[in-house]
Amino acid sequence: MFKQLLTTITLIAAFAAVTPSIAQTQGEVPMSTPTITDRVAVNGVELYYEVHGEGSPLVMLHGGVNPSDFFGAPLAEMAKTHKVLAVHMRGHGFSTDADAPWSSEQMADDVDALLGELGIDTIDVMGWSMGGGVAYQLAIRHPKRVGKLIVISMSIRSDGNFPEVTAAFDAMPAQAATIGQAISQSPLAELYPDVDWEVMFRKSGQMNQGAYDWSAAVAQIAAPTLLIFADADMMHPEHMVEIYKLCGGGTRDANFDGSLRPTQNQLAIIPGTTHYDLPLKATRQFADYANAFLAQ
Repeated sequence: MFKQLLTTITLIAAFAAVTPSIAQTQGEVPMSTPTITDRVAVNGVELYYEVHGEGSPLVMLHGGVNPSDFFGAPLAEMAKTHKVLAVHMRGHGFSTDADAPWSSEQMADDVDALLGELGIDTIDVMGWSMGGGVAYQLAIRHPKRVGKLIVISMSIRSDGNFPEVTAAFDAMPAQAATIGQAISQSPLAELYPDVDWEVMFRKSGQMNQGAYDWSAAVAQIAAPTLLIFADADMMHPEHMVEIYKLCGGGTRDANFDGSLRPTQNQLAIIPGTTHYDLPLKATRQFADYANAFLAQ
């Protein structure tokens, strides 16, 4: 199972870089051109960011390994209606890294510091996968910074994930040199030439090792929250419902006119998608949910 998952990871990363026109024009959505690109020094690293589009401001936080997955078609779609700030996490894409290990908490502090340097007090936040974990932690650790929160395909407890996912991350640091060598020979390395791919996979594996449970903190998030999952996600379906219930959902009937809806927070499960392809396979679908939520 682990060997199969590693092969899948390598193929996905290579395929995304070989065919940027597919990744960035999924569903006939054109690639977005940034109006601003820059790096800002925060917490011992330099975070790269781009600004796309016009409208109400929105931070988009990418998943692990390959920022271009989320910053292709999904970014272009959201930039139609929002001024999108697309941030590359430390050690990813065009951002620099430090010797310290990675964590969702550290990356959330990085994003908070970047927003402070840019003079942004409060902003809506959207994160997918690893970026979803960073989005959760941004809302937990820096609640005044987050207006509305959209989290796509991210668990809040380690045992919420399927065991094969946990096993893959546990084994990944030992395989980092092999995976990194494979990626370094792919077009993805040409897209992000300064990334150390062995370090990428070693730190990615270590970041996702060990037990964690954010349940109590997530239950205290005050920001209006939209949860989006794939129907074949990396976690147990029961865990998706558990997160929604922690956000106040699923406690009673909403009444025929919705007047007794128990929470402002929302849940969407998109059929025919997986953890890995949801933003690209269902770009317009998830963007429609996100735009409707952000417009409320």
